[in-house]
Amino acid sequence: MMTDLAKPRLDWTNTLFLGFSHLMALGGVYWLIFHWSWPIFLGAVAWFGMCGLSITGGYHRLFSHPTYKAIWPLRMFYLLFGAASVQNSALKWSADHRIHHKFADQERDPYNINRGFWWAHIGWVLCQAPSKVDLSIVSDLQKDRLVMSQHNHYVWWAVMGGAILPALVGWAFGDPIGGVLVIGFLRLVVQWHATFSINSVAHSIGSQPYDTESTSRDSWITAILTLGEGYHNFHHRFQGDYRNGVRWYHLDPTKWFVYSMSKVGVTRDLRRVSQEVIDRAKESVRKQDKNPTAA
Repeated sequence: MMTDLAKPRLDWTNTLFLGFSHLMALGGVYWLIFHWSWPIFLGAVAWFGMCGLSITGGYHRLFSHPTYKAIWPLRMFYLLFGAASVQNSALKWSADHRIHHKFADQERDPYNINRGFWWAHIGWVLCQAPSKVDLSIVSDLQKDRLVMSQHNHYVWWAVMGGAILPALVGWAFGDPIGGVLVIGFLRLVVQWHATFSINSVAHSIGSQPYDTESTSRDSWITAILTLGEGYHNFHHRFQGDYRNGVRWYHLDPTKWFVYSMSKVGVTRDLRRVSQEVIDRAKESVRKQDKNPTAA
């Protein structure tokens, strides 16, 4: 008998919005070509950085995995620009992500790579979830008033951060249309595919120096696109570490930001795995490589 997971049904709301956003992004490309504006372009780059950091440092490393603590203004920043990333509320995003880790590469994994590269990349977003997400997995976040405010009024937060503020930035430089098309939609679509690459590329291409039990990979290419999230094999092995790129030469701007903020009291209680534990994990993988038939 086929399961519900084998027969995904299209989520028309998500599908239409993603289609509309991609068309608007093409409009943004056209606008940049024929109405070039340095302020609009740099505004889009800045928005990409702030929204990307809010997903990596906020949605992921603070809310999904409480690897550090942050004062409320930074949490508010994360929630505003996380909403502008239009990847759902922090509560729902964190629930999906915790389920992904709990059931990695299994049927209950929302973006299970074993269902195909494109399913993990974007297919799961276009289809209805087979069952309602059990929010009890994020009961800790339900006690956070800021998180719940964003969750309960998510559309307003998303429109404010993803459309109204970009339009106002564009208007300040005499180009509100460019603000919406470039800072709003072109930035959004590029950011979507950067984030989605962790679910697809970072579960398909790269090395596995710390863990071979999941499909997660370390990939410096995805690290560039996602402000350091590409060291995904390390993350799957050590979910409680605020770092993803653990070596000094790893590109992990999110780690650098969180660490820098701890020096001025904005973040605190940064969690990290000891080097001894990391070395043991690497040695275990090396032993498996030398004896691949071992249980």
